[in-house]
Amino acid sequence: MFRSTKQMKGHALRARDGDIGEVKDFYFDDRQWQIRYLVVETGAWLQSRRVLLSPAAVGGMDGSLKTFPVDLTMEQVRNSPGIDTDKPVSRQHEEELHAYYGWPAYWAPTLGIGDLGVPLMPPPAPEPPTEGNAPLRRTGDPHLRSANHTTGYTIEATDGSIGHVDDYLIDDDGWRIRYLVIDTRNWWPGKKVLVAPGWIRDVSWESHSVHLDINRDAVKASPAYEGSEQWTSAYAAQLHDHYARPRYSDWDKDVTAGAPRLQPTSRDPKDVIPPVIPLT
Repeated sequence: MFRSTKQMKGHALRARDGDIGEVKDFYFDDRQWQIRYLVVETGAWLQSRRVLLSPAAVGGMDGSLKTFPVDLTMEQVRNSPGIDTDKPVSRQHEEELHAYYGWPAYWAPTLGIGDLGVPLMPPPAPEPPTEGNAPLRRTGDPHLRSANHTTGYTIEATDGSIGHVDDYLIDDDGWRIRYLVIDTRNWWPGKKVLVAPGWIRDVSWESHSVHLDINRDAVKASPAYEGSEQWTSAYAAQLHDHYARPRYSDWDKDVTAGAPRLQPTSRDPKDVIPPVIPLT
């Protein structure tokens, strides 16, 4: 099922022994378009401190209650490493966080793209010290992006601007960003449309712009997106066929029930598995 990041903001997180706070943001890996953390603002019980939680700790959402069950205790969250969301998340902080909770290290090479699984090889050796034997200062992970901060980025088609990022649609089974919701109404009397990460040519994080490998006319003529409740296999087929892009195999009715998820039926996997996005 798809979840909208806008819709999920404000949802409660319930530990095994009580509520721990609500979702404020999502951090995703811009290489794999995978949600790595939920940014959670705790309630008064922890002085509204902000903490990061991996999707590995989060169960399915109760749609009627707008609540995520979390397989942790309130005491575990209380004693977890803190986070300053006004600063980049350092790899050192991630290492501390994953060691504390026992979560696998996603940054090590794994068995599959976007997996939360077991590393195939040890992590690379630390970088050598700078002059004077002073250790290199650890900076924020350049590939972790905030959904809040990237909402509003300009969308550039191959022949000009066409809209801005309005939202993200997440597959809550794998916590992968499947689509960006694009609002075109500031550029022409348009609508909201969807594009997949695999249809992005590159992203300029400095200029806050996303560059598609699609022209403006194709975006204008694409099926309108009215909300996640409209999502059906017929709509998915219409969208992907419009752009002449292969469909995700787990939405293809002809794929057997035992087929692995997140694998493309593509003749060209780059159309489904997001490419590495160069930082320009």
